[in-house]
Amino acid sequence: MAKPTKTVFVCQECGSQSPKWLGRCGDCNAWNSFVEERPQDAAVAPDGGPHRYALAGAANTARLYSEITLEEHARITTGIDEFDRVLGGGIVPGSLVLLGGEPGIGKSTLLLQAAANVARTAGTVLYCSGEESAHQIKSRGERLAVGAAPLYLLAETCLERILEEIARIRPALIIVDSVQTVFSLKFQSAPGSIGQVREAATQLLFTAKGQNIPTFLVGHITKDGSLAGPKALEHVVDTVLYFEGERHHSHRVVRAVKNRFGAASELGVFEMTASGLRPVPNPSKMFLAERPVNAPGSAVLCSVEGSRPILVEMQALVTSSTYGNARRMAIGIDQNRLSLLLAVLEKRAGLSLAGDDVYVNIAGGMSIEEPAADLSVVAAVASSVRNRGVPPATAMFGEVGLSGEVRGIPQAPLRIREAVQLGFTRIVMPAANVDPADAVVGGCELVGVRTVAEALDQL
Repeated sequence: MAKPTKTVFVCQECGSQSPKWLGRCGDCNAWNSFVEERPQDAAVAPDGGPHRYALAGAANTARLYSEITLEEHARITTGIDEFDRVLGGGIVPGSLVLLGGEPGIGKSTLLLQAAANVARTAGTVLYCSGEESAHQIKSRGERLAVGAAPLYLLAETCLERILEEIARIRPALIIVDSVQTVFSLKFQSAPGSIGQVREAATQLLFTAKGQNIPTFLVGHITKDGSLAGPKALEHVVDTVLYFEGERHHSHRVVRAVKNRFGAASELGVFEMTASGLRPVPNPSKMFLAERPVNAPGSAVLCSVEGSRPILVEMQALVTSSTYGNARRMAIGIDQNRLSLLLAVLEKRAGLSLAGDDVYVNIAGGMSIEEPAADLSVVAAVASSVRNRGVPPATAMFGEVGLSGEVRGIPQAPLRIREAVQLGFTRIVMPAANVDPADAVVGGCELVGVRTVAEALDQL
């Protein structure tokens, strides 16, 4: 009598396994996340060959550290300066890069442009798509002017078939769009399940490392903005990129969340046009292009994303509350941070905001997470309350503490240099970042402040 096939139930959020179905996962507390799957034998291959998790083409002997030369594997340029910046200077051979973003944000467009450029300069590129046919990709390529580059298109979702084509073509770059559509014949579960995603990512990782082929994976994101699939997917890859941008704005931002070969939190800015994504070499000028002059509630922030300084406009609007229940709304900054800064303004600067609605927004759809934005939020809110505009040639940055002190922040010279290049003549900043010997830099006056009250007086 044949033995019954064993099954397990796997949580699609964290990967926890259970012999029976559970309504709630005991590890991550997710509801209705268990899916039935058949476990696979992780022993040697049935034909006596190598283990299915063995690195393909990898060397079996260790090499001395001093014998490995970096010149053997120079970075590959994508032909897109902003994309190269986010990757840390180009594509590292053998690296595995995960790119996530909202549907329709431009992930496939960006990767197709990069694939065409790499195919012209570095060699053959294999573009595997599980969401579009070859004709659909070709129609987009005509709009992007791909031309006669050695770019191979493969509309396939079977992992084994993709690996066969990789072995046949031996490309210089692999793009898989997307990893959630790829399935392996070794599993009975549906594509996108945690087992399928883990298997696809693992096999593509071993192919990338074993054959020294850089690989890009496109990943779906959930409704809360995080990458879909197991968290192990982000640990496996070398670089995690997020494609961000407002649907009603033309600019797009690629942000590096993890990068083993470059700076994390690096930023690349693009503009969506009819002919594809166009790099924006000077995003500060773009974000400040429509800034009103002497308008109350407007302040210019010198922020830094990764190694790039960006100047943005912080806007605030303070109005009397209609229903007696004051609202606080923030777009582009953390709302909890806004509440903290409003409490500091009330306690340390004497501004009465308890009965007022406060709205804060970063113009252009940009998002800033660093604490250096605190001083600009405080200045914009105070400017709106007093209905007096901040001088248009003044920029600022600084972290505000609960005692009302203005704390020093890193990379101050980088922020000052960017503000000077854009024509600002006065910068209000933490006193800890001001060198007494450099009160004026490039014709720009540096004003050091120690408290919120002192900063508002200077503004």
